[in-house]
Amino acid sequence: MVYTQQEIEFIRQHSLDMDKNRRFPKAVLDFIYDRRLFHLFVPDQLDGRMTELPEAARQFQACSRIDGNLGWTVTIGAGGGFFAALLEHDVSRQIFARREAVIAGSGMPTGTAKRVEGGYIVSGTWKYCSGSTYATTFTANAVIEAAETSAESDRTVSVPVAKEIRAFAFHPEQIRIHPDWNAFGLRATASHTIAADEVFVPEHRTFMLDKMMGFTDEPIYRYPFLPFAQVSFAAVAIGIAEHFLEAAEALAGERGGETYVMDQLKKHSDVLQDSMITFYKSVENSWQELLLQERISASTEGEVTAASIEAAKTALTCGQALFPLLGLAAAMEDSEINRCWRDLQTACSHSLLRSYS
Repeated sequence: MVYTQQEIEFIRQHSLDMDKNRRFPKAVLDFIYDRRLFHLFVPDQLDGRMTELPEAARQFQACSRIDGNLGWTVTIGAGGGFFAALLEHDVSRQIFARREAVIAGSGMPTGTAKRVEGGYIVSGTWKYCSGSTYATTFTANAVIEAAETSAESDRTVSVPVAKEIRAFAFHPEQIRIHPDWNAFGLRATASHTIAADEVFVPEHRTFMLDKMMGFTDEPIYRYPFLPFAQVSFAAVAIGIAEHFLEAAEALAGERGGETYVMDQLKKHSDVLQDSMITFYKSVENSWQELLLQERISASTEGEVTAASIEAAKTALTCGQALFPLLGLAAAMEDSEINRCWRDLQTACSHSLLRSYS
């Protein structure tokens, strides 16, 4: 999907308010819903718009170039479509087959769950759940506690069982949101902490991350989740960096277009373009390998990870190198370039995009 200039301007006219108010207005959410951007990995049978990974990455990049909050939110929301293949078909239909359906949640196993008749009692807190304020379903991982009998007291007690982790799909009313997302970038993504207190989740609304329950003919569900996430986040970083360069060029032009600054802009733009080409080549190659062999090799997985991290690193360098050259106007929090810079720094802080080598 190519966005028109009118669509780009429509979103950007809301960007400052989104940044200041730390939320999405209804008009922007409707933009997402109408284009089914949260459904890029939802099967067509569930009213989705199933998209191949290389094209989805370009969608994430395009949305991020319009606005960082939009790109991050679409990327995270679309990623929840992975769970459609892990749940029973009827449950997946209940969760995904509606216009406003979107999942927020966390993959960190920072909850606990006790087995009871018909399901589990779950408690926990989970940080950084993007999209929390408008999610129609929440998912989170918890460590399962197993009942053991004490030989001394003949009492039944619950003790954690190592590495036994299960995912749970909560209804919104079962979740409390702690509005603690006070980051200096991506402010409108509502990436708050969520909590559940002794909540009952029936067996059919739980799932294992390595056990497909349906839609096995969809290639995206066979793509390894780690490189999938890295590809998605790298595409966001690239898109925000493109917007940053666009805004930087406009600001530099207003300041007279100093030769050194313009040369640096061109240099970093060219480097980003080269990195982007390498990135998409690795994604395309991995996708073709998946289609031909129904899996991707460990070496291909490594190449995708490396290309994703390098692309994000290159995108971040654009901001770090150019921002100090743009004067005090760029330091103003309500300026376009400042928002891009903050969003870029925040997106690239994600652990899956960091490398210490």
